[in-house]
Amino acid sequence: MFKDMVTTLMVLAVILVMLLLAGCQNEAQTGAVLGSLAGAGVGQIAGRDTESTLIGAAVGGAAGYMLGSEGDKKKAGSERAYLLEQTKYVTVNITNSNGSISQVRLRKQGVGYIGTRGEYYHNLPTEDELRPIYGF
Repeated sequence: MFKDMVTTLMVLAVILVMLLLAGCQNEAQTGAVLGSLAGAGVGQIAGRDTESTLIGAAVGGAAGYMLGSEGDKKKAGSERAYLLEQTKYVTVNITNSNGSISQVRLRKQGVGYIGTRGEYYHNLPTEDELRPIYGF
């Protein structure tokens, strides 16, 4: 009977954890949930009473939140860097003689633009200026 109750409680705990993690929208929230669970487990093993379990959950939750928050900051920084890098480029579409489209990616350089073959344009080149080099 006791084993059946323990098994049922373990299954319910796993389902609860899965539901909590499904609702987490960032690494800080996920870290807080996992840290709280781990801390509660460690607190229960160490103190074998409710107070130790609650202290462990609080400490684990705080530590998990801090670690997850750092992960969120790194993720946001890399996304920001990616977006900043993308603003350095512009794409010009060229309509070819057969009706197909060729895309030419130009990198902003000061007030001008550099083509993929290293050529420099003082202004944003038009489709007609790029067609002899990149089109057909």
